[in-house]
Amino acid sequence: MLVLAFLLLIPISQSTTVMSYEISQSTTAMSHEVENQTEFDYMVWSGKGPDRWGDIHPEWSACKQGGLQSPIDLLNKRVALIPALGLLKRTYKPTNATLKNRGHDIMLKWEHGAGTIQINGIKYELSQVHWHSPSEHTIDGKRFDVEVHMVHLSLDPNAANKIAVLGILYHIGRPDPFLNGLRDHLLYIADSHKEVNIGVIDPRHIQMRGVNYYRYIGSLTVPPCTEGVIWTMNRDVGTISKEQIDLLRASVHDHSAQNARPLQLLHDRDIHLYD
Repeated sequence: MLVLAFLLLIPISQSTTVMSYEISQSTTAMSHEVENQTEFDYMVWSGKGPDRWGDIHPEWSACKQGGLQSPIDLLNKRVALIPALGLLKRTYKPTNATLKNRGHDIMLKWEHGAGTIQINGIKYELSQVHWHSPSEHTIDGKRFDVEVHMVHLSLDPNAANKIAVLGILYHIGRPDPFLNGLRDHLLYIADSHKEVNIGVIDPRHIQMRGVNYYRYIGSLTVPPCTEGVIWTMNRDVGTISKEQIDLLRASVHDHSAQNARPLQLLHDRDIHLYD
């Protein structure tokens, strides 16, 4: 849906290990994604593409200097199987939502009360979902056609990690039912900065394939590239039609063929897998 500190593995019992991360106040204050598309884009030649994001504003410096940046390649030989992570605890419910063309992507934002995801005993409330094409994360070097980010914000003011993102990958195949339901609204806001209230939308219709997932600590993938984000990436891949991908890209007005940030260095981070 983005201060450098240290990644810690904190045992909470003899059988369970969770990831935690300390973030300074200055980082959490800049936790939200930038929505003004005119300030950045994805084009190398524009002077404000991904390799220049960290130079545009001082508060975006993590985009260039951060050591825990996203996306990354989920390389299986670097992955540790952690059964104690357990099944992902998601509790969503239908809530009023707004669809917005942010210029660099399409965002669906829910009002408060759309439900939560629970990680390490902390609840994160679902805030919004947006789409990237092609995928930003890769698995063993393989890139997919689309990646959905479900962005959640902590309900605990004392939580070290303020943001949790659930990512779902898609390849071309059968149409995605959730996007089918948004088609007319996407056409309405196409190629504009329009924002439209689309009524009650059920986030449970964004289908997570299977129960297996990767977990690591990273960042937002757009400015300000805030670090300390808990990433949960669904290992199984969904399907989306080429027509739906074309509509997502045609709906925005950045004149770019893609809106995916290049892969970032892993450094010494751990990647965990619940399998």
